[in-house]
Amino acid sequence: MRTVHASLTKQILTQARHSLQAHHLPRIARCLAMLAEKEIWWRAHPTSNSVGNLMLHLEGNVRQWIISGLGGVPDRRERDKEFAARGPIPRRVLLARLRHTVSEACRVLEKLSSRALARSYVIQGFHLTGLNALSHVTEHFAYHTAQIILVTKLKRRRDLGFTRLPGQTSKPVRAKGLPAI
Repeated sequence: MRTVHASLTKQILTQARHSLQAHHLPRIARCLAMLAEKEIWWRAHPTSNSVGNLMLHLEGNVRQWIISGLGGVPDRRERDKEFAARGPIPRRVLLARLRHTVSEACRVLEKLSSRALARSYVIQGFHLTGLNALSHVTEHFAYHTAQIILVTKLKRRRDLGFTRLPGQTSKPVRAKGLPAI
C-alpha cells in the first residue's frame, strides 16, 4: 500500500508542477509578449482586474498557499495590494517575479510526501489538507490564466492557437491581416 501512495503522490505532484510551470506559465508569458505595456494594465471595467493585477495575484496566491502554506516559509502576503496596483510594473518584472515564484513552489512540491499531502494546514484562514491546497492552487492558476488569455484574445482579436484537439490538422482561426505567432 505504501508503494501505491508514493506512486500516486509522485503523479499528483508531477502533474501539479507540469500544470503550473510547463502548461500555464508559458501561455501567460506568450500573452504578455503580445500585449503592449499599457494593455497589461487595461481594465474592462473599474471592478475588473488587469492582466498586471492577475499576475501579482497569482504570484501572491502561489507564494501564500504553496511556498508558505505547504513549505513553511513565513507568510507576508498583502493580498489587497495585488488588486489595488495600477502599474506600470514592466512586463519583464511581472513575468520574472511569477516565474521565480512558480520555480520556488515547484521546489517545495518536489519535496512533499504522501504524509504532507494528507496533513492538515491552515492557509488564509482555511483548514484543509495539503492535497486540497495543491488542488486549489492549480485550479486557481488555470482560472486566471484563462482570464489573461481572454484579455489577450480581445486585444489582439484572434485565436492564440493554444488549443488543438488530438488528430486536428487545421491551423487555428485568426483574423485576416494579423500575422501568425
